[in-house]
Amino acid sequence: MAVSGLPFILDRGCGLDVHKDTVVATIKGSDFDTETKTFLTFTDDLYDLVQWLQSHSITQVAMESTGVYWRPVYAVLEDYFHILLVNARHIKNVPGQKTDKKDSEWISKLLLSGLLKGSFIPAQHIRELRELYRHRRKLIAMRTAEKNRLQNILESANVKLRSVVSDVFGVSAMEMVRSMAKGQSDPLLLASMAKGSLVKKHAELIKALTGKVTDHHRFMLTLILQSIDHINLQIAQSEAQMEQYARIMYRELELLETIPGVSSKVALGIVSEIGTDMTQFATHQNLSSWAGVCPGNNESAGKKYSSRTTHGNKYLKTTLVEAAWVASRSKANPLLAVKHHQIAARRGHKKATIAIAHKILTAAYHVLRDMEPYQLHPQDIKILENRRLKRIDRLQKQLSTLKNTSYK
Repeated sequence: MAVSGLPFILDRGCGLDVHKDTVVATIKGSDFDTETKTFLTFTDDLYDLVQWLQSHSITQVAMESTGVYWRPVYAVLEDYFHILLVNARHIKNVPGQKTDKKDSEWISKLLLSGLLKGSFIPAQHIRELRELYRHRRKLIAMRTAEKNRLQNILESANVKLRSVVSDVFGVSAMEMVRSMAKGQSDPLLLASMAKGSLVKKHAELIKALTGKVTDHHRFMLTLILQSIDHINLQIAQSEAQMEQYARIMYRELELLETIPGVSSKVALGIVSEIGTDMTQFATHQNLSSWAGVCPGNNESAGKKYSSRTTHGNKYLKTTLVEAAWVASRSKANPLLAVKHHQIAARRGHKKATIAIAHKILTAAYHVLRDMEPYQLHPQDIKILENRRLKRIDRLQKQLSTLKNTSYK
């Protein structure tokens, strides 16, 4: 966890059991009796909760991260109290003792005992950027689904465009598809829309565009194309809004882009999930554990069991894996590519990719903490130098072998 639990016993505190329509609050203290009240989750009622807590001089509040229902409660209370947002799995109550009142009492008891550890909650502008970035990813997934549906419609009409062109959604192919949706069915006219290197495949295009396109197919193509255009517009609007946040953190983003495999979009995705303040995480190991890109601990009676990675932050993990795939093929800075090749030879490509994602996140932690560009460690430089010398030695041996063979 990013924020440690309170290291001392509190005199008073409040535990909140949050639901969609209600919040059950229990206050405990050494100088007053335990009291429980239920509040509605409308904004005015949440401010009534604030006043009630302030009237009892409460400064520490603990609450479960229940779905999305904790967010409006947190947004109102964060300006008045120190809040610990706790993973619900970490504060399970005693079986058979499950009521809303007892849940809130149990949370407040754990809070006063200093047994709770809060989850990482970034600043408001980072949370807003996170929502935009995650929404953009979902829009891209929706667009991909629509593109798959469009290709299914073309196959249904026996238009084999995908068998000839490398990208059905390139400039030439999309112009042909849009013309078909508008009613054009002549293969010769459609094939004449080809541009660039596709012009050489004129005969193949005529065969591929000769299909049985009905009014139903045209209607479906029009519908899907409209959907794709609308999603493209939404993606562009999201990216324009994200650019406003990027201007605030341009220095941090520039530094992250010095890491192999990290593009501007990947850098923005990393910042949207972990923020720019690395004091929230004690070490890079804590950050890696939170993200779920490092091996887990599972040991009992001196015997180690499966150490598979934890679920972690799936959005951050996906972004890091994308960066790892790029870095594993980088020629400009081949260190991570070398490490990926070495690990893949022993453990397989998937585990090698997660290992490189782990290294990229570790590098991002140090870059954001020190506000300095990514630099190779002296030991890494030595690895690359040894690799270069081995390659030269291998080439010299091959050249010597070729000379001997030619002489004979």
